[in-house]
Amino acid sequence: MIKEIVKDSMFLSMKSVEADVKEDQQVIQDLKDTLLAYRDRCVGLAANMIGVRKRIIAINDGKLLVMLNPEIIKCSGRHYEAEEGCLCHEGEKKTMRYEKIKVSFIDEKGVKKLQTFNGFTAQIIQHEIDHCEGILI
Repeated sequence: MIKEIVKDSMFLSMKSVEADVKEDQQVIQDLKDTLLAYRDRCVGLAANMIGVRKRIIAINDGKLLVMLNPEIIKCSGRHYEAEEGCLCHEGEKKTMRYEKIKVSFIDEKGVKKLQTFNGFTAQIIQHEIDHCEGILI
């Protein structure tokens, strides 16, 4: 189901809690539906952006990827300043990102994964994990 985007900075600034692949299937589906509905202006969403404080993110960098309990375990490459927008607020803001990250996560089928991401995909994931931590750019 397509959900409304939360813009309440008090809610968005709270840390999200661990997700469970079995319990959170509806949240996963809602997150994917909402991301696809906004695909013309959005490449990633965190569950708190649709009102659920769970550590679940979805990205769409040409293919849809859902991550439960994502954790960046290594950053490398260039550390650069990026300008990012967000559905939660107007305009773009500057933030610092790493060019390459290694992420530990559980996929939507419950499989534990360790994967390296580069460039724009790494930037999207860092933005969404910030949401899980209650960090707003």
